[in-house]
Amino acid sequence: MKSNNVVKDKSYKFSLRIIKLYKHLCEEKKEFVLSKQILRSGTSIGANIEEAIGGFSPKDFLYKLTISYKEARETHYWLRLLHDSGYLNDVSFQSILSDCEELLKLLTTIIKSTKSKES
Repeated sequence: MKSNNVVKDKSYKFSLRIIKLYKHLCEEKKEFVLSKQILRSGTSIGANIEEAIGGFSPKDFLYKLTISYKEARETHYWLRLLHDSGYLNDVSFQSILSDCEELLKLLTTIIKSTKSKES
């Protein structure tokens, strides 16, 4: 399933990690509220990247990537909250947070580059 699109591939793998985290939170920790929030925002990152790739215009592409960035910010928040409330241990937290931050950096770079091309 490897493609030549780094942000697409990384966001898909991140979504899979989020799904595993969701299952862990529900099955092992019996946590059902925060887990739904992180499932929604964490998988939405990649879904919006897919939509951006299929965008009909540069403006559409930029709009969907901006939504993806916002979903990554929200996911970053939920990860911190899950960690600080004791649902995520330090090792798991640092690993998945690092992936989230990498996506944020990639999205920021793509968004800035796209905006500069439009100017």
